Amino acid sequence: MAGVEAGAVAQTVIRPQPGPQTTFLSSPADIAIYGGAAGGGKTWALLMEPLRHVSNSDFGAVFFRRNLTQVRNEGGLWDESEKLYPHLNAAPRSAPDLSWTFPSGAGVAFAHLEHDKTIYNWQGSQIPLICFDELTHFSAKQFWYMLSRNRSMCGVRPYVRATCNPDADSWVAEFISWWIDPETGFAIADRAGVLRWFIRIGDTIIWANSPEELAHHTNPLTGEPIPPKSVTFIPAKLSDNALLMAADPGYLANLMAQPTVERERLLGGNWKIRPAAGLLFKRGWCEVVDIVPAKVVRWMRGWDLAGTPKIEGNDPDATAGTKIGILSDGRYIVGHHTSDWLSPSGVETLIKNTASDDGREAHISLPQDPGQAGKSQVQNLTKMLSGYVVRSSPESGDKVTRFSPFSAQAEAGNVLVLRGSWNEKWFSALEAFPEAAHDDDADSTSRAFNALLDRSRFTLANVS
Repeated sequence: MAGVEAGAVAQTVIRPQPGPQTTFLSSPADIAIYGGAAGGGKTWALLMEPLRHVSNSDFGAVFFRRNLTQVRNEGGLWDESEKLYPHLNAAPRSAPDLSWTFPSGAGVAFAHLEHDKTIYNWQGSQIPLICFDELTHFSAKQFWYMLSRNRSMCGVRPYVRATCNPDADSWVAEFISWWIDPETGFAIADRAGVLRWFIRIGDTIIWANSPEELAHHTNPLTGEPIPPKSVTFIPAKLSDNALLMAADPGYLANLMAQPTVERERLLGGNWKIRPAAGLLFKRGWCEVVDIVPAKVVRWMRGWDLAGTPKIEGNDPDATAGTKIGILSDGRYIVGHHTSDWLSPSGVETLIKNTASDDGREAHISLPQDPGQAGKSQVQNLTKMLSGYVVRSSPESGDKVTRFSPFSAQAEAGNVLVLRGSWNEKWFSALEAFPEAAHDDDADSTSRAFNALLDRSRFTLANVS
């Protein structure tokens, strides 16, 4: 968020909040990256950047998200621009693309780069200001190609602005590593907003503290020095956004409720933390009980399917099934878990026998692999499970993301586990996730938990 104030004579004053938002909007860098914790006012800072040029009739800026859905999301770029740009009498257009035209004729467009090849739609373009929202979502190839489109004939020096949240495995983490403490993963306060210069030859980036240090690198075709570009990184955190903290004091609690890794990234702004064994699950988070508490609202059995028996010399995935219930007080109980290495017919027998043991009150969630084979498998299993409530869906998102909702509830102390012979194997598998060789137990747990929370995600296959 930024400050938007009504003046005495129907005048609106738009200004950044003091602190990192002001630092970002006043940076002279060719490339400025504003990143770190969630809620730091990054999107509004990005949207304000073009406003300094909108009296220039030849000026244009393009905002990029990785896909168009992200552009249109509630509270996303387009949604927030509708709260800001009308104050400057800009006219919106939603077809054939999303854009704003200001009274002078200056324009701001919103676009996506969903695939690497999408960059070629911008061949021949001249874009004075390129803005990337969530830079870590873009590939390095996309960033460097679009940098070649960062040209200007309108009198505005071409430049790039970007926002992002931390991602230890992204190319951005390496690109801004000088501004990040390698031990803690947090931004180095004294380096916030400090400029560095670089040139890029092929895929190699050569850094320096001043452009003069790079002057000896010349273009082999002309013999002229290669013009360096300046870069800076400005960290952001939720406490920097006083307006959001005042408007939505519960947002801090939302971030605190995230699993360890996401909380460190989105609340702490940690660029080094990544999913690792023991960070996503600890058995000490769960209370082991001898009986199922009364008033289980609903049971869900989630499956992760495999069809290869284990023989000497191979190490295949197992078929795993986890049963989770939601209690009337909002807590959860893991009631049973099973896994085995079986042939396709053995998998069918395991699923059918487990459904019989669970009873008809337990709903069943099956993963559907892409392609006709996956569809046929689910159809066959559904027919076999006639009389049970069976739902199926393809997997979406990465395994860690799917596991995170369960991880958060476990860490908060909201997950009970029914004592059983399966406990040790299940606990050990989840504590080793995601670094273990196999993730079947975690996947079946994720499926059961997520299906329990949101049954509407799944196609109702059979109700009797």
